[in-house]
Amino acid sequence: MTTPSRPAVLFVCVHNAGRSQMAAGYLRELAGDRVDVLSAGSEPADRLNPVAVEAMAEEGIDITANTPAILTTEAVRESDVVITMGCGDTCPIFPGKRYEDWELTDPAGLPLDQVRPIRDDIRRRVEALVAELTPAD
Repeated sequence: MTTPSRPAVLFVCVHNAGRSQMAAGYLRELAGDRVDVLSAGSEPADRLNPVAVEAMAEEGIDITANTPAILTTEAVRESDVVITMGCGDTCPIFPGKRYEDWELTDPAGLPLDQVRPIRDDIRRRVEALVAELTPAD
């Protein structure tokens, strides 16, 4: 559930097992309770990508308790910012929402040394998002 005083961000990718989970992990870590974080997939996997989990663990962020979730209209409705990552047109569009599409390689099936640059790109994008959504007081 979102809080009116803070923005809500929804990260969406197809399987909700890699990119969107890494982005959500970073946003939770970097923004703390200043932002509500949601993530979902248009065709969620049955578990997280273990290489994405390992890549995030290297950063000191534990996403092992996360579970891929199905994208719902309600999740989009609750969000102020919807960031898609390769899910095409499956995300419902609501007027007044901010939408961004982050073109990122899908880490599925890739070894750790190829997932690290994807993770690092996600971190840079999330850091910029945090700076926009939570300006210094």
